[in-house]
Amino acid sequence: MTRQKPSLTEPQYFILAALMDGPLHGYGIIKAAEQATGGRLRIAVGTLYGALERLERAGMVTAGDEEIVDGRARRYYRLTTDGAEALGREALRMQQAAALVIGRTPDAGAAPA
Repeated sequence: MTRQKPSLTEPQYFILAALMDGPLHGYGIIKAAEQATGGRLRIAVGTLYGALERLERAGMVTAGDEEIVDGRARRYYRLTTDGAEALGREALRMQQAAALVIGRTPDAGAAPA
């Protein structure tokens, strides 16, 4: 039996998606995810850095350049090949799951009342 790779959480998915266009720092990732979801997903700072740490350990993102802005370090994160592949797998999984529902009438298969 082959073990399936676990699905990404919603924040992880949008963090990886935010990095598709190139490296971003934490605040840039938060804003990109918020914009991509029309404001529906607002990633808290603690959630972001916890997720980035797990994604980095899993080899899906890598911390790159760092700069000092207003006396604070700003680290940029980059999507890795493994991260891009995981993101693609998750997008396909969600597309296949959505295809089961989209286009069907809500009462199809419902038991009569």
